[in-house]
Amino acid sequence: MPISSPHKTLAFVARFTVIGLAAAFVLSVVAPNLVERLRGTSGGSRSAPAYANAGAAASRHAPFSYAAAVARASPSVVNIYANKITTFRSTYLIPDPLTQRLLGYMQGPPRQRKDQSLGSGVVFSSDGYVLTNNHVISGADDIQILLDDGRVEQAQVIGSDAETDLAVLKIPANNLPVITVPEDVNADVGDVALAIGNPVGLGKTVTMGIVSATGRQLRMSAYEDFIQTDAAINAGNSGGALVNALGELIGINTAIYPRTPTSDGRGTVTQGAEGIGFAIPVSTAKAVLDQIIKHGHVIRGWIGADYTDIPPPNGATSRQQGVQIMRVVPESPAAQASLQPGDLLLKLDGTAIANQIDLRNREAALAPGTKVRIEGLRGNVPFAIDVTLVQRPAPSTTGA
Repeated sequence: MPISSPHKTLAFVARFTVIGLAAAFVLSVVAPNLVERLRGTSGGSRSAPAYANAGAAASRHAPFSYAAAVARASPSVVNIYANKITTFRSTYLIPDPLTQRLLGYMQGPPRQRKDQSLGSGVVFSSDGYVLTNNHVISGADDIQILLDDGRVEQAQVIGSDAETDLAVLKIPANNLPVITVPEDVNADVGDVALAIGNPVGLGKTVTMGIVSATGRQLRMSAYEDFIQTDAAINAGNSGGALVNALGELIGINTAIYPRTPTSDGRGTVTQGAEGIGFAIPVSTAKAVLDQIIKHGHVIRGWIGADYTDIPPPNGATSRQQGVQIMRVVPESPAAQASLQPGDLLLKLDGTAIANQIDLRNREAALAPGTKVRIEGLRGNVPFAIDVTLVQRPAPSTTGA
């Protein structure tokens, strides 16, 4: 081999090395993904797990469909048709002019008509206990329940509670699908909320929104702790289910804010609103259901006073814990314990009282005959007294 052969070989290698580097540079500019794939360290593959995890998280919290939740809850929601026979008299104008001038209009004979109230209900036991709103079935002579499978059953009223607007019905059926109640029954603001019911008699319908607020009071009764939602609720939805994104029951749909301005006849006008509906929390609904099944009615402990939240001091931005007594019912436990209007109640059996909802729920949960220790302030002077609770009487006798 000639002496110059090694030089030629080195030049040959150098020439192709330069060509290879130039080609790699061009590819890196024109097709960077190809270069990454050839290296086996694709940028897309490095970031894919992050995107995949984000997608998985999104699917857990914000699925593209709530069909699974609806399929889980819907079979437990029923349509209720409450029929009432109403007696009325029609009036008519007397045709004879002279008699007409003397008597004007005359009442006709008694007549009857059948009025029907539409509503919804939720199956709480496989042997036929159904929970609904009291106002759906109040005064009804005949109650029919349409089940998810198309069967129609006659319902019997087991008991009702006007204080919470709940009623328990029983139908002669077995192996019914039962609504799922979550272990953590608290609903949080921002949670997805699905309302299932029978709006305006259209049939079973699902609407979606979120939990807009909790602990709302409408001043309709003594025991109110409503969940507020913007899921569309209409006439006929009353008594139906408000469920979360997993199809678990969080509330019983009960009321809507008026969509058009209304007047109470005394100059107070309530402005209309959209997307404001209210549901009874499932914890309250379940407690009422259990008591009605056991006793036929709800038994509540009662101190015998009306309260309001303590107003914040002038210039304060936060409200003080506790309640202020507005009225003491004569001969009630509160009256016998010498509680007075204006007293501030701060603790019940050593535990701070958060607000009037807290105190009402805690006293209601105690059995009549229970003795409790109440601590508070009267004119900035601390006091502590014992009060023995009695059973809360009917609302008409308490004035609440």
